[in-house]
Amino acid sequence: MTTAENFSYISEQFRTIRANITFSMRKQGVKTLLVTSATPGEGKSTNAANLAVVFAQEGKRVLLIDADMRKPVMHYTFRLMNGVGLSNVLTTMDYFEYSIQETFIDGLSVITSGPIPKNPAELLSSNNLKLLVKELEKQFDLIIFDAPPILAVSDAQILSNQCDGTILVVSAGKVDKSGVIKAKTALQSSQANVLGVIVNNFKQAKGEYYYYR
Repeated sequence: MTTAENFSYISEQFRTIRANITFSMRKQGVKTLLVTSATPGEGKSTNAANLAVVFAQEGKRVLLIDADMRKPVMHYTFRLMNGVGLSNVLTTMDYFEYSIQETFIDGLSVITSGPIPKNPAELLSSNNLKLLVKELEKQFDLIIFDAPPILAVSDAQILSNQCDGTILVVSAGKVDKSGVIKAKTALQSSQANVLGVIVNNFKQAKGEYYYYR
């Protein structure tokens, strides 16, 4: 179960993040959103899942795509099958109709990673990704990509160039300032539209999440 399903201070923080992103969406026309982090283990996938949940709870048709085809987790998070997913679709669009799975959250669907491919970056660079997004934008109000850490592999840079907006997740105490700067520079080099940063595990009196522009 995802954190945002519970009535808590943390779930309220995700609703605040949703409000900030919604404001950006209205100003900039954001329909595809990338979530990444500087390094592994900073909570990017948890944040991506919770953002997808709170947007669906608002009444939007949301699609969450597990684009971390190296260490996928969304099929575990939402208790889904992973026999067919993004890797299949990017290999051949014939799998498109079978890749979208509904979840236990009303309004939220998921495309899992699919079988782990040998060449994730090449698949993400293919024209099939552009075709996929073009088709999905007809069906959903918001598409959220969970991507690998940006300093680990090139996948997030490739995706960030094709998404309308990017959110960087930073775990307080896990990554230092230089790592965050490197991540930001990598996103800027791919001409990503960085909407903001989610600071994860930032110790406050009442919670663990803080968002800033």
